[in-house]
Amino acid sequence: MSQSIQDIQNEIIEEFSMLDGDMEMTIGYVMELGETLEPLEEEKKTEENIVKGCQSKVWLDAQLQGDKIHFKADSNTAITKGLVSILVRILSGRSPKEIVDADLFFIDKVGLNRFIGTQRSNGLGAMIKQMKIYGLAFATQVKSQ
Repeated sequence: MSQSIQDIQNEIIEEFSMLDGDMEMTIGYVMELGETLEPLEEEKKTEENIVKGCQSKVWLDAQLQGDKIHFKADSNTAITKGLVSILVRILSGRSPKEIVDADLFFIDKVGLNRFIGTQRSNGLGAMIKQMKIYGLAFATQVKSQ
């Protein structure tokens, strides 16, 4: 069985705790996480897949496979790509209800907003909002199956 949303967040909190709140190391680690993101096909980098409210360009693609949503994402900046990779890690492969109901507590526990600044915090919020909107949109399809 796959890990719960809570377990993955606790894992992420643990990973970040090893950085001892060091700003440079934290930002470097976020950028490293972005490098692990599965590449998004060029044809998915469309206007309709751009997350509104992000300073950087962030493309987010969601596909319903069975009763689970699978996300793929990319960004034109390393830090933002790292942030969206964390969200994909937590929320991809979940049911629409799990995504909509997800409490993403890791952001506060890690103190991520302290490291990424206001603009990126707003962008992170926009990415989360978009993923939850996909959750709501696909929830109706799952119910009708």
